Amino acid sequence: MSTTEAPRRTNFIRNIIDRDLETGKNGDRGVVTRFPPEPNGYLHIGHAKSICLNFGIARDYTGRCHLRMDDTNPAKEEIEYIESIKEDVRWLGFDWGQHMYYASDYYQKLYEYAVLLIKAAKAYVCQLTPEQMREYRGTLTEPGKNSPYRDRSVEENLDLFERMKKGEFEDGAMVLRAKIDMASPNVNMRDPAMYRIKRTSHPRTGDTWCIYPMYDYAHCVSDALEGITHSICTLEFEDHRPLYDWFLDQLPVPCHPQQIEFARLNLTYTVMSKRILHQLVTEKLVDGWDDPRLPTISGLRRRGVTPSAIRSFADVIGVAKENSTVDMAQLENSVRQDLEVSAPRVSCVHNPLKVVIENYPEGKVEEFNPPYLPDAPEKLGNRKVPFARVLFIEQDDFMENPPRKFFRLSPGNEVRLRFAYIIKCVGVVKDPATGAVTELRCTYDPDTLGPDSRRVKGTVHWVSAEHSVPVTLRLYDRLFTVANPMAGKADFKQSLNPDSLKIVTGARAEASIAGTAPGSRFQFERKGYYYLDPKDSGEGRLVFNRIVPLKDSWAKIAGA
Repeated sequence: MSTTEAPRRTNFIRNIIDRDLETGKNGDRGVVTRFPPEPNGYLHIGHAKSICLNFGIARDYTGRCHLRMDDTNPAKEEIEYIESIKEDVRWLGFDWGQHMYYASDYYQKLYEYAVLLIKAAKAYVCQLTPEQMREYRGTLTEPGKNSPYRDRSVEENLDLFERMKKGEFEDGAMVLRAKIDMASPNVNMRDPAMYRIKRTSHPRTGDTWCIYPMYDYAHCVSDALEGITHSICTLEFEDHRPLYDWFLDQLPVPCHPQQIEFARLNLTYTVMSKRILHQLVTEKLVDGWDDPRLPTISGLRRRGVTPSAIRSFADVIGVAKENSTVDMAQLENSVRQDLEVSAPRVSCVHNPLKVVIENYPEGKVEEFNPPYLPDAPEKLGNRKVPFARVLFIEQDDFMENPPRKFFRLSPGNEVRLRFAYIIKCVGVVKDPATGAVTELRCTYDPDTLGPDSRRVKGTVHWVSAEHSVPVTLRLYDRLFTVANPMAGKADFKQSLNPDSLKIVTGARAEASIAGTAPGSRFQFERKGYYYLDPKDSGEGRLVFNRIVPLKDSWAKIAGA
């Protein structure tokens, strides 16, 4: 079911399942869950939570989880979305085995069940316009009114429904509705639509059908036909549960799954609405569904987030009964914790400042051999780092007139070069036209290698000018400037962060990454975690996406 076992946490859903297993409620079916996405867009981090929940429960109870495409609206569905969903679920580490299904697999059975409801006088064909149906439905405080077509005879309804199926009527001319209770306090029970006419070719069934079932009808029946035991969905479907149960109670389905609702994931500084995500993509406000600024699973994957980090995040935030919003920082923290123990450390100077070590011999090259993971050197081994007379350090690691407690490089001051010597700034070269510092002249102390050498307060990272390689860095930040871009009636586009992507083209990285395979992850020391973009890298071009910046990185590195 999953390539990675997660620690088993209890929650109210698992408590329900435990009781059902103790009482034998579902017989020998055990535990069967499902993940039923609509293939009308790309999945996002909220779907990832549901994937981890449904597949994780099936794994922990030695059951099975079905992947089922809810393909009941062909006007918005595409094969591209189906394939992306399958890729995302696999990437997260889950496998549905032989249990891949589609709502369209059950179109014939759904039609036959609808006919049974008509014969039982529990469904009827209605010709009200959409506007009239809204008017007749009533409000939250006022009951609805019966449709004038509600009392048609069974024979007339059967005839009209068959003719709907044959394509004798225009799109929208009529719908099949369940006959329940127009005075119900739950508006979902006020004779909901079951079928509509839609002349749209379906990705799987082509033009076989011109009527398509509505979600509330198709979903519960599909669950029952597949033998689902626990139909786990988000809280917005809580008011739909009586309708879910009503359909199954009226039909001779093989079983009656239990619908259980949990709180959906809301995340700050982003949006989870498929409609808004689609708008961002189609209006080219982002660079496609896999833009690393988006909360889509493909975007997170392109950014460099690992599947284990997402699984860990889903486990940490848990399963609740009430909606809440999770701070983006919590996801970023899960990503850091995951990469902290797996991403090799290397040096990358983002904004290079040239350093010439005057007393270091010209032409001499030393090789230092620092570990990829200083806290666990045996895990990834070591790499070779060339050291020469001319180096690059970060521009902001030097100040000509520093404030107090600036422990990096300044005229007359010393710093340690990470894993190398202590150097001292003895001169500054400036651009005569602008006055900008273009080069530092330094000396080094050759007796400052090793753990027993003297100490200084500042440590900076560096690369050899001759041996380093050019890299392009894409610094991704949060897509929006406000925590809730959908709050109020303001246009969400007004809150787009103009600095959500900054591209750095002059960076230099240590030579050890020159032959790195696309898709590799690193910690660029003191800067953050980065991912070698497999889409845009290759043939000597190294393009790195920043996954997340470091947190409190200076405090760690200063004491090295």
